[in-house]
Amino acid sequence: MRILLADDHELVRDALIALLEQEADMSLIAANDLPGALERLEEGFDLVLLDYDMPGMDGLNGLDKMKEAAGVPVAILSGAADRNVAQAALDRGAAGFLPKTMESKTLAHAIRFMAAGEIYAPIKFLTTAPEENLPEIAKQMTERELQVLECLCRGLSNKEIAREVDLQEVTVKLHVKTACRKLGAKNRTQAAIMAKEAGIF
Repeated sequence: MRILLADDHELVRDALIALLEQEADMSLIAANDLPGALERLEEGFDLVLLDYDMPGMDGLNGLDKMKEAAGVPVAILSGAADRNVAQAALDRGAAGFLPKTMESKTLAHAIRFMAAGEIYAPIKFLTTAPEENLPEIAKQMTERELQVLECLCRGLSNKEIAREVDLQEVTVKLHVKTACRKLGAKNRTQAAIMAKEAGIF
């Protein structure tokens, strides 16, 4: 797949390119601002990644411009934006929100996920700030447990969850079991219902 990466920080941009081009199915073209990215669209891409803080973005107005021009999924990258920005980006139609602190395997998985037309955002990032607004039960769960629980709420099977969050199926089963125990749920269906009722998702 061809990915257009727009980021004005040369070191970050080069690091991301080096990281992602280790994936056999990915090739990247870089731009250092929004106007430059818009100019390169004619080269044809499967996904666009935009740095939230780079020149030309004007907050999320740059996302709107790129979405209108690109015709393919557009995601936001950031090393500093908070959950409010992330949620606003998703609300405005971003394919996802990617913190620059993501692990390489997770990043590559997220890119494939978004290029396939799905929406990606780290559950932990969206649910842990501000801490006081997080449902009490969610504070007891690990990031992985929250990821798996969110997938349960969407009705995914263990095999589908394993593929989505890049885990072995046996590990997913363990997380499901642990999440059920922490929620006091008898099974996965009840866990999903309780998670929604508790306002976790």
